[in-house]
Amino acid sequence: MGEQLIEKIKAVSGVKQFKTGRTRAEPAVGPGIHSGALLKTTNKIIAIGASTGGTEAIKDLLVKLPAAMPPILIVQHMPQYFTRSFAQRLDSLCGLEVKEAEDGELATPGKVLIAPGNKHMVLKRSGASYYVEIKDGPLVFHQRPSVEVLFKSVARYAGGNAVGIILTGMGKDGAKGLLDMREAGAFTMAQDEKSCVVFGMPKEAIMLGAAMRVAPLDNIPQLLLDALK
Repeated sequence: MGEQLIEKIKAVSGVKQFKTGRTRAEPAVGPGIHSGALLKTTNKIIAIGASTGGTEAIKDLLVKLPAAMPPILIVQHMPQYFTRSFAQRLDSLCGLEVKEAEDGELATPGKVLIAPGNKHMVLKRSGASYYVEIKDGPLVFHQRPSVEVLFKSVARYAGGNAVGIILTGMGKDGAKGLLDMREAGAFTMAQDEKSCVVFGMPKEAIMLGAAMRVAPLDNIPQLLLDALK
């Protein structure tokens, strides 16, 4: 945790001011979002990674999605014991079920699984069913949980059935993993510089050619739904 804190302090001079988030519950489907019947497919998977500024970015994305979504896996850089309350807050605001992931838990439609603080989360597959493994391991890009670890597992086990999204955050975590997802056939997106609190992780992914689309945060929910169709 000390190593992670040092990395964040190094980048603090480049952090924009946080915008105050809305506190009232918002509709599950935002204005202009079209859900579509094809979202009920069970073989799709969505992987999202974020760091600094990500808690609000993830909230703004999820509240605009319908309940009939493929399973969503999220790594947000966050210390141990904080991820559960983060998941509970999102669950109170979204039409989706949001919870802190447990080892061996099935990734099912309509469910969002948040990687627990200080643990890596990887996707696994048994037949047609996805599930997650929660495990210890070394820090990856100074992080545990690591976006890189999640994205690489999604590239391996979901391939072209996946969508990968990298959001605001400092450092390089997840950039190469997003490229692995793209090369495996997944649809990949990165948040643009203007809407990021810190344009670190998305910038690294864009520089590698990992992102098929670069978009403002407000546009990502609709792009995600379009990609699933």
